[in-house]
Amino acid sequence: MPVIASPRHDKTFHRSLLTSALLLAALPPLAQAATDDPTLSTVTVISTGVRGQERTVANSPAPIDVINSEQLLKTGRAELSEAISKLLPSFNFGTNIAGYNSVTRPLSNRSLGPAYTLVLVNGKRRHNGATGQRGSIDNSGANAVDIDLIPVSAVDHIEVLKDSAAAQYGSDAVAGVINIILKSNREGGHIESSYGQLFSGEGETIKLAGNQGFTLGENGFLHLSADARKRGNASWNDKADASVRAFADPAKEAAWNREAIKNGDPDLKAFNVAYNAELPLEDLTLYSFSTYGERDAEAANYFRLPTGTAAVPEVFPDGYYPLNNIKDRDYQLLFGGKGEVADWNWDLSTTYGRNNVHHSSDLNINPSLGTASPTKFDNLATFRFEQWVNNFDVTRRYDSLFNLTSPVQVSAGLEHRWERFSTFAGDPEAYVTGTYPAASGAQAAVTIRPEDEVSLIRNNYAGYLDLGFDLTERWFLDVAGRVEHYDDDSGNTFGLKVNSRYELTDTVAVRGTVGTGFRAPSLTQIGYTVADNRVAVDVNGNVVPAVTRLTPSGSSLAQALGGDDLKPEKSRNLGLGVTWQPAPRTSITADAYLIDIDDRIALTTNIYDQGNGVINSILTAQGVPAGTWVNYYTNAFDTRTRGLDIVADHSTPLDAWGDVRWSLAFNWNKTTIEGTRDTPAALASSGVNVVGRDREGDLTEASPKTKWIIGANWKIADLAVNLQTTRYGSVKTLAVNPTGDRSFGAKWITDLDVSYTFAEHLTVSLGGTNIFNERPDDHAVYSNLGLAPYGNPPFYPGGGYWYSKIAYDF
Repeated sequence: MPVIASPRHDKTFHRSLLTSALLLAALPPLAQAATDDPTLSTVTVISTGVRGQERTVANSPAPIDVINSEQLLKTGRAELSEAISKLLPSFNFGTNIAGYNSVTRPLSNRSLGPAYTLVLVNGKRRHNGATGQRGSIDNSGANAVDIDLIPVSAVDHIEVLKDSAAAQYGSDAVAGVINIILKSNREGGHIESSYGQLFSGEGETIKLAGNQGFTLGENGFLHLSADARKRGNASWNDKADASVRAFADPAKEAAWNREAIKNGDPDLKAFNVAYNAELPLEDLTLYSFSTYGERDAEAANYFRLPTGTAAVPEVFPDGYYPLNNIKDRDYQLLFGGKGEVADWNWDLSTTYGRNNVHHSSDLNINPSLGTASPTKFDNLATFRFEQWVNNFDVTRRYDSLFNLTSPVQVSAGLEHRWERFSTFAGDPEAYVTGTYPAASGAQAAVTIRPEDEVSLIRNNYAGYLDLGFDLTERWFLDVAGRVEHYDDDSGNTFGLKVNSRYELTDTVAVRGTVGTGFRAPSLTQIGYTVADNRVAVDVNGNVVPAVTRLTPSGSSLAQALGGDDLKPEKSRNLGLGVTWQPAPRTSITADAYLIDIDDRIALTTNIYDQGNGVINSILTAQGVPAGTWVNYYTNAFDTRTRGLDIVADHSTPLDAWGDVRWSLAFNWNKTTIEGTRDTPAALASSGVNVVGRDREGDLTEASPKTKWIIGANWKIADLAVNLQTTRYGSVKTLAVNPTGDRSFGAKWITDLDVSYTFAEHLTVSLGGTNIFNERPDDHAVYSNLGLAPYGNPPFYPGGGYWYSKIAYDF
């Protein structure tokens, strides 16, 4: 069995060097790559980027990457969000390892959190999740779209627009757009089964998936897809040191395995189903799609010591590990029609989506209730997000317009979006304070009380106009504008985007973008209210028990602590790129970008009494128990993000030895703080900095500044070998107190997939992700309990994973 300990840096470097050399050694000079076989993405037609006009990746005026279903399936253990991060250099997949935050995981684009990338399915807006981001490196509180609840088996390809598109698609497309295109085959199908586990023996994973196409009517289609997966838990914490004594009985203490923490990957069971359908009629085409997903997770937590403050010896004489149970139920349903009237193509659709997250707990107690406490809580809290979107779009191409002799593509549309965020209180036994002298509330649990329930509703009305000018055969210019009205305090906005592409030669083109954006605060950022009885990190980096209360920024408690109503975030972006196709089999793009965001929303530092009584006096005056830790969301920062994306693709024909598809991708990204909110007067004498260095570090240091992806896909007859290595640059974790800062070095992660197809239908695969079993540096702040030695790395910290797969195509 492979060794689990972190490999030495010199071995890591040599392995990385060897892998890179193998990948690059056979790459011929670009001048020798000329061929008449255009096999690259130059022939991939995309629909994202310019409204109402399909273009190829090669002539798109904005940087777009396309991921096909085969690439997704070769990412091994990855679910949909992690698969995207493995394939695109500007995306990173965060790792949450704490209780209820372990399930929904953030996917950032250009170091901007998931709230800044719009997710579409078949070009239509996808609804958000119900859980606000809190933990790991994303503490924005925004409720991101949970794309892991879309079946991978349903995905034909994914178009990723790496450029601001707020003026075209909506105010939250500041960093770009992910457009998930569902399969639309009228016949044939695919079924597969896979099994794998981590090198450590944990994280056993079983997956089943299938999809089938059917003819609908004379020319329509109905495509059905489903997948199911079961994943065992995995943990990578250290053991508790000798300073931690769990048992008064010396014999029990000696027998204890010193496993004080089980945070990590939760045990997970999930299934997703989907359909995609289209029915052409005489003058009308009807279409519809839907996805439905269920996911049940069981996350372990800190060991509640039998000698600790959360102990009730008569109930759990040997202590207990509370279990968080998180149940997700998610669906989206869309109906629409499209056609042509008077040379105008029109599209009318309506879609409703809902995400419901329910929390419960097993092997748990409310210690303050003593022996009267239940040992399981079926209802701790429920979160729900609903979204109803109606769209009407029209587009037409004119040979001349506005006295221009060149063609003009005119696209326009209206959108109404209704959304509601609701929370529902749990059983009182989970949060009441009893008379037994011990900690209060169900342990390691998020609880909602009746007074904390919210039901926030917001309407958004928007209209856009997009004009695409083919000024000459070589020069394309696109101008788009969008107006939006929110019926809450977010108000009105106007977004503008100018996008252009000019062909300098038949093989070289330049492209650029100037635009503005606007992101209204998420309803979760505005109204999310919750209390939890977990642990927190104090200003000195110590992990300590804490009753933490997240309160809305407009509440009387938040305002007493310096909070105020949230303002919308405003953004400005610039982009400049060059594309080069020296041969039909070769494509190279380089795109630089700059994104400014004002009034960026973030969670405050933990606000608690520093021993001078200032905070406690405010809490007492607000009717909140002294000693409570408080957070709220605030417009904390003005930021500037600069970066560069480079993507190169080349195919080498080897005649009898098949073909090799080479790929190289690179991202450099840096975010700086241009302005920080001052500590409010109410906290001036408290010793608390309301947005401390820890929150700055989430934005500036927690994501790698560089990321390389080097890949080779070799196909010869029925054999296919896919090898990819990814270098994640170094990251840092900043603490409120600079003595708690930690650095984590760069790492190379290598994946390998080998498959063979028998009789054109049956494919057997064997592969591994992180085949050299690389781990992040063990540099986190020391915890005598053994907490998370790897901090919050930009890649999965559980080490190597192997898998086997069998698939049948028919």
